[in-house]
Amino acid sequence: YLVSAGVLVFLSLFCLADGGKLLVVPMDGSHWLSMRSLLVALSQKEHQIVVVAPEVNLNVKASEYYALKTYPVPLTREELGASMHSFANDLFERRPFLQRITALYEKVQVISSLYVSSCSSLLHNKDLMQYLEGSKFDAVLTDPIVPCGQILALHLSVPSIFFLRGLPCSLDLQATQCPDPPSYAPRTFTDNSDQMTFIQRMENLLLKSSESFLCNFAYLPFELLASDILHRPVTMKELLSHGSIWLKRMDFGFEYPMPVMPNIVFIGGINCGKKKLLSQ
Repeated sequence: YLVSAGVLVFLSLFCLADGGKLLVVPMDGSHWLSMRSLLVALSQKEHQIVVVAPEVNLNVKASEYYALKTYPVPLTREELGASMHSFANDLFERRPFLQRITALYEKVQVISSLYVSSCSSLLHNKDLMQYLEGSKFDAVLTDPIVPCGQILALHLSVPSIFFLRGLPCSLDLQATQCPDPPSYAPRTFTDNSDQMTFIQRMENLLLKSSESFLCNFAYLPFELLASDILHRPVTMKELLSHGSIWLKRMDFGFEYPMPVMPNIVFIGGINCGKKKLLSQ
């Protein structure tokens, strides 16, 4: 019961083939902790797993359950830690709405430049790329909040499975062509409920309209990198639209109900995989 039904569906796909080969390009930090439990389950099914991560990272370490391949990046552990700590502080600090948005996107630019630099280091690492190209993976498992794994999946011409909590600016809904009506679906950072006044609905609509502009701060460099690697113009929406299965670490017990597509599977229970009993 530690793994939700959605993850079991994913596992069953690999059970159809003996000794499937999975390439994993994770997102660092807390995103990795839930993904690691999935890799343990896959390893116990005797699948071969290769995890690719930068030499400088927060949580991705070697393990008996997978082979870890690292690559050098122009970044120190201190710089990475300071940037992530500052970003996390801004997320949880209580400020007026406009101040929160301004501060967030300033930090997003900094974080985005770090991950773009790391992704470029991976995609231009000739030795590692030759190894990945020759390994003949069956699929790529990645968190698309940093789309490096998806760029790599398209380069290798293998299907991709997304493992995520969500994406900014509703890019996940756009890529899967899900309806996303601003009239009742509250936008991130508004603190609105699904019971909005007319003024709140107008605020919701304005924020949705500005999201595509705001997200260019974070994702335009990835679009340029993807276009260079794939040798054709690529947008984030097109890049993500190639995802075969979306495993979303959420459920409607904590989220507003919304329309979803058949390839979106909710696996919110996986977040509770490492639980501790409360004291008396």
